[in-house]
Amino acid sequence: MASLNKVILIGNVGTDPELRYTPNGNPVTSFRMATNRRYTTSAGESREETDWFRITVWGKQAEQCNEFLSKGRQVYVEGRLHARNWQGQDGQMRTSLEVTANQVLFLGKPALASLPEAGELEPEDIPFEQSEGVGS
Repeated sequence: MASLNKVILIGNVGTDPELRYTPNGNPVTSFRMATNRRYTTSAGESREETDWFRITVWGKQAEQCNEFLSKGRQVYVEGRLHARNWQGQDGQMRTSLEVTANQVLFLGKPALASLPEAGELEPEDIPFEQSEGVGS
């Protein structure tokens, strides 16, 4: 019988990506992402839940994620889900949800570079030709 393990997530990057290379030279990038769910309880109270996932990306896509993603950026991730059990420093068993991504799409707008302070921008800094007036 066939089986399928596929997950699709849309959320926000929670940590800046970390790029590293395997001993064979294969790039791998990891980052955390959060998904939010808003709902209303039967008592009419508004609530929000956040789930965190560790995302692992391989190959050329790993290098692109490292270059273009940053904390707070919205992202679409498609891949394979698996749970990893581990023991915390406090001795408690923990589980983390991990996704090995096979597709990552950058959503929303990238973070803007810091803008100059008022008075620091000169007319020659504007990257288009200026005209003397409207209709001239």
